[in-house]
Order: sequence, then structure tokens, then C-alpha cells
Amino acid sequence: MEVGGEVESALLRLNQYRHDGVRAPHKPLLVLLALGRLAETGSSRLAWTETADQLADLIAEFGPSTRTGRMQSAAYPFTHLRTDAVWELSSDVPMDKVATLVDNQVVGQLTSDIELALRGDSARITVLARKIVDAQFPSTVAPDVLLAVGFDPDLSEAESTGQATSEPQRRRSAVWRAGILAGWDAACAFCGFDGSVGGAPVGIEAAHVRWFNFDGPDDLDNGLALCSLHHKLFDRGALGLSSELHVQVSSAFRAVGPGRAVYELQGRPLDPRPGTQVPAARHIEWHRSQVFRGTPLSS
Repeated sequence: MEVGGEVESALLRLNQYRHDGVRAPHKPLLVLLALGRLAETGSSRLAWTETADQLADLIAEFGPSTRTGRMQSAAYPFTHLRTDAVWELSSDVPMDKVATLVDNQVVGQLTSDIELALRGDSARITVLARKIVDAQFPSTVAPDVLLAVGFDPDLSEAESTGQATSEPQRRRSAVWRAGILAGWDAACAFCGFDGSVGGAPVGIEAAHVRWFNFDGPDDLDNGLALCSLHHKLFDRGALGLSSELHVQVSSAFRAVGPGRAVYELQGRPLDPRPGTQVPAARHIEWHRSQVFRGTPLSS
């Protein structure tokens, strides 16, 4: 089985609930953990009792907010990934049962044919991990995910450059980026930062409200100009927007030093120049339900 063929296809096409853009990165995060273990040790074996907390933390940090308990969230991919024919468990346990996973000291791992195709080829494993992450997260978040599962994001980026893929790739629009920056006067829509070097904006980025890799269109009503800090905080769910186009700061955000300046953004209205298309309500709602963490601070 070749990495560029059946293995890549199987691991990039996991069954995930994606109705109307709902994010469910649970299975990909488990696969990434297994790939990290495979690259490090030559085996993807993950014992539930040793992995549950780490997997639960990954889902809590990089998944959407949920009321599901931590261990229950981790038990879902650990048991359901079997249905994708890429994962094996040491015991035939029922789905989602945390107690059964503990009692049977269950161990999971990638199937033997996947391990055989990847074992000993750390470069290919790294490229595959990068592709999985890029399919699930924006570029502001992808390096954090890779680090959390044991990969060097800089190495991942370098090794994936020029790699062929069997799937046609949707291309990002350079015109969209230019339009967003122009529409917001090349200044951060949240804090107003407008630095430039030689007349060219620096530290100012075009940010999708609904993520590009979750069918977010390159439309002017799906973007904001944000400084690199607030772009990352927006994509990590620490910042959001209300339906009235006021900045919201998540109650999950914490700072004790200079970062407390972020609190001052709570309730700040967007102030676009006349004629600028502001983010559409449907994109704001997607971000609120799939990215923003918890509830906003009180204004």
C-alpha cells in the first residue's frame, strides 16, 4: 500500500460529521497522535489509559466548544475510528463506553497494512500529518496542532512543499486578500494596528470568518483585516464577533500581564470605512458555533 495512494486516501477521508460546516476533528486528532507515536517509536500503539487525557486535552483545545464530558469526547474517536477501517482495538468493546475501555485495558493502533506502509519513513509520515492538519485547521492554528502531537511544524512545512496530491486543491484567491486589506484600510479591524514597511502593510493579514477549509468562500463578506496576533486569537476562538458586529472576548481567555489589553476589545464595535462589506451574519454564526470558545465576557 503506497502512501500517495490508498493510505493517504484512507486517512484523509475519515467519516466525519460535517453537516452545514460543523467541525468534528476528533478522529483526525487521534490519527495524528498515532502517526506521531509511529514516527517516534515505530509503532502506533496507544493504550487508552495512557492516551485518554492527552486526547481529551487535544479535543478540548482544538475542537469546538461542547457540553460532552472530556473522557466521553475522547472515547468517541477511540472506538468509532474502527468504522473507517484504519484503526484496530485489542478488544471488541462497544462504542463510546469509557468504563469498558478502562476495564479491558484497551489498546488501539493503526491497521497493520497502514503501519507496514509507513513504518521507518518519518518524512512521509510528517508529510501525511501536515496534510491532515491542513485539511482541518487554518494556517494560524496548524503549527500548534502539529507541535501538540509531536511533529516539528517547520519541518512539516518544508517536507510537504512540492508534494503531489491525488485530490484537486481549491486555491485561495490573491484578489480576495487584496480586497480585504483595501476594504479595511490595511488596518486591524479589532485594534487598529496599521504598520507598514516601505509602504507595504506588515503584520496585517486577511482573515476568513468561516474557515476556508470548511467551505468558507473568498468573498468580501467573509473576511476581516486583522493583525497577526488578533488573527490567531480569532482562529483559536479567544476572539469573536456578535451579530451586532461588536468584538467579543471569550471568558476562556486568560492573561495576567500585557495580554490583559485583549480584555479591552470586549464590546468594541467594528468601524469599517463607508462601502466596506462587513462579515455576513451566516459566517459570524458559523464562527460563533464552531470556533468561539464558551461565552463572551460581560461588556
